[in-house]
Amino acid sequence: MSRARKFIRYFRSHRDVTLDLVRKMDEQHYDYKPTPTSMSAQELVTHMLTSFYRFAQAAKKGDSSPFKEKMENSEGNLTVLAEKLTSDTIHMIESITDDELNNEVDLSQVFGIKLTGRQLLKMAMDHEIHHKGNLFVYVREMGHTDLPMYVKKV
Repeated sequence: MSRARKFIRYFRSHRDVTLDLVRKMDEQHYDYKPTPTSMSAQELVTHMLTSFYRFAQAAKKGDSSPFKEKMENSEGNLTVLAEKLTSDTIHMIESITDDELNNEVDLSQVFGIKLTGRQLLKMAMDHEIHHKGNLFVYVREMGHTDLPMYVKKV
């Protein structure tokens, strides 16, 4: 089993919880912000989903171009968007070879550093976990008290 395939299990253990949280959000709450300077719920979820996909694309392509491209998002329903981008992200990670995971990617223009593909996926996971914590707060503030654990066994 490739390292990318193993990573997908770890990714799913967290992303499945993100999906559970997104499914709890009614469209009427998409504009919710816990503070005036916060991202809206829709902005936060879209940021989480598109960022991870871009990290995976950068690991696959071996360059920073995915961070410079505008991602079109015509989907208004966050659950549909989350399920689509989760599937797309899994397919992207599955396509990453062990060599691509070991290759260095120059992200100096974006993050000021160079990282291997493996480090990029780790950074993407850390980013997802950070914002998933934010999402727990948003969903709780929307009135939900029956929340999932922070990670699922897959």
